[in-house]
Amino acid sequence: MGREEVDRVLAGLVAEHEAIESSLLALQDHAGRRLLEGAELTGVTKDRWATTEQAISLLWTYFDAYTDALNAAREVRARHRWPTPGELAELTELLRGPGITLPSSASLTGSPLLSEQLTLQALVDRMNRWYAEALDVIVTADAVWSALPARIDMLSAELRRTRSLAHSVGVRPGEHPSGDDLERITAELTSLRAEVVRDPLAFWSGASPSSAPGGGRPDTTRYDAAARALEDVRREIEAVLDVRQDAERRLMRLRDVLSRADRTLAEARQARGEVLAKIAASEVPAVSGPPTVLQEQLVTAAEYRRRAQWHRLSPLLESLEERADEELLRARESLTAVTAPLAVRAELRGRLDAYKAKVARHGLAEDPLLIERYDTARRMLWSAPCDLRAAEAAVLRYQQAAAETLAPRGTEPGGRRTGEVL
Repeated sequence: MGREEVDRVLAGLVAEHEAIESSLLALQDHAGRRLLEGAELTGVTKDRWATTEQAISLLWTYFDAYTDALNAAREVRARHRWPTPGELAELTELLRGPGITLPSSASLTGSPLLSEQLTLQALVDRMNRWYAEALDVIVTADAVWSALPARIDMLSAELRRTRSLAHSVGVRPGEHPSGDDLERITAELTSLRAEVVRDPLAFWSGASPSSAPGGGRPDTTRYDAAARALEDVRREIEAVLDVRQDAERRLMRLRDVLSRADRTLAEARQARGEVLAKIAASEVPAVSGPPTVLQEQLVTAAEYRRRAQWHRLSPLLESLEERADEELLRARESLTAVTAPLAVRAELRGRLDAYKAKVARHGLAEDPLLIERYDTARRMLWSAPCDLRAAEAAVLRYQQAAAETLAPRGTEPGGRRTGEVL
């Protein structure tokens, strides 16, 4: 090596020495390293930290050897401003030759030798690689510990508040599914926190934060699942609380809806008897009895409210409200179906009277044919039992006779209708 090359290589090694020293001191003071040293580790973190501790120890040994070799080279270079050929040869050997003897790093490199001979550059390369690997372990563990335990603690505090609220409304393990869910979430968070503290590296996803900033993150899959489960339970308990506040109002509405359904069914049964007596040859659907099952469940709901068993009252009220509304709708449909023949008769009566009034307005009230057909239709519609088919035919005949009688009076010269309507 020439003088200029020696000076250039020495300057680079001095700068490298300062950077390595600063990095090792920062690694030594890193909060994550101190936490790893004091923690009871398990799993992948325990295995990787055991290797990392050896690497950190060897890093300082290698750094001392690097310092000694660099100092020796600097002493030789400081002898003369213009080094002699012998000094240049000695510097070449110090800076480029494998003259640094180091203890074996078999546990890290797999080498079977008791010692190794390395060049300064090989020594620096190995130190940089071990430093990066050690930093990955320390920074990853610190990132997980900085993120997950605090979030788990906050979720656990929310869990405790939810459990207290759940107990106040009767949501307890063995008595309500949400109470069992709270027990499972509690066990999961306790287990998760212990695992995170003992094995943080098992909860990292993606690239290491030191080698690829932003490339990885703490794995929050289990935490997120527990948070979602707790949110579901919280919504269930809020529903139970809503039931406690609105229970009386909802029970009163249920009683009113079922009472209206009963009255409607009673009206339908009465109307059915009337239809059977007044309408002949008509199929009238049967009317069911009152909803006794719903009445019994309503009594049960009132008992749940009296005993403050809100967790049982909540699903029962939801079911009752849906079924009560369906029962009222069914009762109304039954009444409509039963009274349909009476509605048809009323429509025929109205139509007959409307045509009679029209005929009277045209001065044809005394027409014998119209009087005969009107009387026939009226007797059928106002007699009991009424044959609707025959009555409808009689009304139709009266309409046709009226239309034929009125036709000449309702047409102007040229065949244009006057447009008279009812």
